[in-house]
Amino acid sequence: MSVLSSMRYCLGDPSDHGAIWAALAFMPFGLFFDFMDGKIARWRKKSSLMGQELDSLADLISFGMAPAAAAFALGARTSLDHLLLSFFVLCGLTRLARFNVTVAVLPKDNSGKSKYFEGTPIPTTLSIASLMAYWVSKGWIQEDLPLGLVAQGTIFEFHPVVLLFVLHGCLMVSKSIHIPKP
Repeated sequence: MSVLSSMRYCLGDPSDHGAIWAALAFMPFGLFFDFMDGKIARWRKKSSLMGQELDSLADLISFGMAPAAAAFALGARTSLDHLLLSFFVLCGLTRLARFNVTVAVLPKDNSGKSKYFEGTPIPTTLSIASLMAYWVSKGWIQEDLPLGLVAQGTIFEFHPVVLLFVLHGCLMVSKSIHIPKP
């Protein structure tokens, strides 16, 4: 729903912010359902490789693709913006794939859960979604994105705010960051 709402905003009247608010508001639902499906699986003592893969795919869409689509809708639309936002999505994909491959070898607690996350968990991208919601509330969208446009009129033009996505992508794939699980 978030990705589709971002697309609907791109096709509509830029002064009508309803669709972009919807895009940003749907993202936390991904966290709720991600949390609940894990709780229910542990409560039922049921898990499967299919469930693990579907969980990762849902995370990639909810916390990788949806924030990138919202950034595009808000005005990060240069060619270099596209490349940098794609890098962010691919970092999310890499992080989730590595998690699925290494989950069996990471240290576990008594309940069978991994003790820590390697790299920042992909749901932490909701922090960027919150920041984008703040921009919308201030009217800092389209031509008014924070920090403006760099190298305008060249093939290297981009919005510096997309560097937040690049930084976050790098933190997600970091092998040296170990964040204890709650």
